[in-house]
Amino acid sequence: MRESLPRSFFALLAAIPVFIVLAPGSFLQRLVAAELPAFGVMGAALAVILSYRLALHLHLTRAPVIAATCAAFLLALPRPFDFTHPVLYLKLLGGTGLFLAIALALIVSGASFAGRRFGRAGEVLGAATVVAILGAIFIAGISPANALTAMLHPLGRLGDSYAALMAVVALQTLLWVIGIHGPATLAAVVTPLYLTLQAQNTDAFVHHAPLPHIVVISLFLFVFPGGAGATLPVAFLLFFSRAPRLRVLARATIAPALCNINEPLLFGLPIVCNPFLVVPFVGVPLITATVAYFATADNLVARAYTYIPGAVPAPAAAYLATFDWRAVVLVLVNIAIATVVYLPFVRAYERHEVATA
Repeated sequence: MRESLPRSFFALLAAIPVFIVLAPGSFLQRLVAAELPAFGVMGAALAVILSYRLALHLHLTRAPVIAATCAAFLLALPRPFDFTHPVLYLKLLGGTGLFLAIALALIVSGASFAGRRFGRAGEVLGAATVVAILGAIFIAGISPANALTAMLHPLGRLGDSYAALMAVVALQTLLWVIGIHGPATLAAVVTPLYLTLQAQNTDAFVHHAPLPHIVVISLFLFVFPGGAGATLPVAFLLFFSRAPRLRVLARATIAPALCNINEPLLFGLPIVCNPFLVVPFVGVPLITATVAYFATADNLVARAYTYIPGAVPAPAAAYLATFDWRAVVLVLVNIAIATVVYLPFVRAYERHEVATA
């Protein structure tokens, strides 16, 4: 299976331009429209997975927590119900499904944990109470998903801004500096919000409307080539190091870095808690985010409207997210900028490594 993945991936890259030429409208519309219901499926799956993980973490009885979260999720679904067209309904759910799943899993787990002092019966009663409240809201004709959609509009406007982008990027990298996984720490808020904005761009593209948002989840493909801190150039620079340990580290980390996986570099070099590299590690993503934001805002590069997993190499991912060849140029420009900024700091650390070897 592992051997077939690279072949399949490169076959897809090779086939996409052919499909665009042969059927530029229908192929792209179908390809992108297929992502819209996927967000709804992700929300439903997250309700199960997150409730299970929370029950394990809090040492709760798993079955009542999972069952209550799923029941609450069903009662909170968007209205009007239209299960005769499941794909269209999943598309409607996609805008709020992730937020809804996270909120309900946390509420049910919290209620169950609060009742834990009364034993297993208390856990079940706490989870059942949440379901009963959602049932009463359902009978009253109120849809929490619809209410959440209304609440997300101002949050979306706030999140789709240069200031918000700078704040998210800075927090992610500053947390990494002290050894805390920044993206994972902020994921509960950042990922659902920017996936929702991404889904709105996808929907606009399918309906031939202007794409409304600049800052979506796929914009971060331009910001972090190589992973947190935009460290892809670091892995390449270490290939030419005078320090044998750094050259060995480069050979071990370059392949993961190409797929934006840089934990081996963060802890192996290390970059975490390293005074030589903290400045470029925090500063470079702020620069690449600025370049990406204003290049997109000025329409030098198309806005992203397809979701691409972060493990896809940055140039290919940027192209697939926008289907714009200029996106590849933007990624390469950001990599070049990152290389120039990192170079003197990496060389300073290399001299320190040689001196203390």
